[in-house]
Amino acid sequence: MKIVITGSLGNIGKPLTQDLVQKGHYVTVISSKEERRAAIESLGATAAIGSFFNVSFLAETFKGADIVYLMEAWEGIGSIFDKDTDFVAAFREIGNNYKNAVEQSEVKRLIHLSSIGAHTDRGTGSLYLHNTVETILNELPGDVSIKFIRPVGFFTNLFRHIQTIKTKGEIIQTYGGDRKEPWVSPLDIAATIAEEMEKSFEGRTIHYVASDEVSPNEVAAVVGEAINMPDLKWTVITDEEMHKGMLAMGMNEWIANGFIEMQAAQRSGSLYDDFYLNKPVLGKVKLKDFAKEFADVYNNATK
Repeated sequence: MKIVITGSLGNIGKPLTQDLVQKGHYVTVISSKEERRAAIESLGATAAIGSFFNVSFLAETFKGADIVYLMEAWEGIGSIFDKDTDFVAAFREIGNNYKNAVEQSEVKRLIHLSSIGAHTDRGTGSLYLHNTVETILNELPGDVSIKFIRPVGFFTNLFRHIQTIKTKGEIIQTYGGDRKEPWVSPLDIAATIAEEMEKSFEGRTIHYVASDEVSPNEVAAVVGEAINMPDLKWTVITDEEMHKGMLAMGMNEWIANGFIEMQAAQRSGSLYDDFYLNKPVLGKVKLKDFAKEFADVYNNATK
């Protein structure tokens, strides 16, 4: 098949590209950075350098594809520390650009990387933007088949806590305890997408992706063991303390507000309501597997 992948060679895009090329598919990878061309071509894929804000470029790249993989890259929109970035407007623009490019290119099969929390437009913090994009894509003609992939929280998000672990011996969030929640490895997401691409699908369907179910306290225990810090704690602070700290670091206020609301949904469990109604078979990568990767990164990180 001829497959187009947006999102360049990130934690999902790279293993997905490798998998599809090895299976004999003709893969084109879209990246906004010319310096990514060599890495893309080294995997046996074709590089298409351009922006997802350019509808003409997207439509021309999509043309003739059997299937297109769509994702919104937060880092391609702007830094979470840029106080002037309008993430809401950017997501709407990207969603509409994808919709228009699909219509112009006449592609008939899409896989869209959405997110946990996309089942609703309220109560999930900034994650509701994925609901916004899903809604826009659902406006496409009925003969365009779409599979919405909704991963849960990434194991790799734990890398954000390396500095706090090194300086305070803590993972600090506004929720915690012993209630299990789902986590996912980007490798399992890539494997799921590759598998779904090779299936025949019609209409509009939703597929959640998760790798393991563990509690915050279990995360601290397993990660702590991996980095030889058996006393590592998952510490819970108030919403107000977290919000104040994020703004003090210079974070975009909309992002900070969305993060607090998202974690409140994790704390109440409401973020996972639709996930547990449509729970998938868990993937292969477990927390203990990821903890080894975390330890490698942690041990090579500077204080």
